[in-house]
Amino acid sequence: MTAALVAGLLAGYGIAVPVGAVATYLVSLTARTSLRTGICAALGVATADGLYALVAALGGSALAPALRPVLTPLRWASALVLAVLAVRGAVVAVRRYRDHRLAAPRSTPPPPSPARAYLALLGITVLNPTTVIYFTALVLGTRATDPLSPLEQGVFVLAAFAASASWQLLLAGGGALLGRVLTGHRGRLLTALVSSGVILALAVRMLG
Repeated sequence: MTAALVAGLLAGYGIAVPVGAVATYLVSLTARTSLRTGICAALGVATADGLYALVAALGGSALAPALRPVLTPLRWASALVLAVLAVRGAVVAVRRYRDHRLAAPRSTPPPPSPARAYLALLGITVLNPTTVIYFTALVLGTRATDPLSPLEQGVFVLAAFAASASWQLLLAGGGALLGRVLTGHRGRLLTALVSSGVILALAVRMLG
């Protein structure tokens, strides 16, 4: 139970912490609308992360019997996927920081209502393939030999959702001030490196 909780929290923070286009939009949206709209948008992002965590947890348990014969190669492959995601995130962040090639803000339509903000951020995050690759690699790599029980699945998914939600709500709550800190050159670099460190730690733990 505790292991599932910790794994879910680490997984949620690992995927949520990097500040990219979605987080930048979330902060700017909150700054120009209201905290209520920002909170709804933040929960949309967290919901998408939670859904992917649920799919990964259920899929990992369902595939476990078939994967047992190739458990060791699978674990190494999953760890490699996580490591690649971590290294790629760090390299891209450093490159952007050095070259100062930050994406220019896109023109946006009039601020949406809280409900539309929730659905918009949910849809945008669901379309991010990195999220499903991340959760699938994490769950399959760590739980193939010992499938998660339904209770552990629920704990893992809720913990991942809570971790993602807490970070997204922090971004929304910080508003414009937090946005200037985290969406600048140094803020993007710092959050990307922190997330990469968390993901690498999960990959190493997976092989332990």
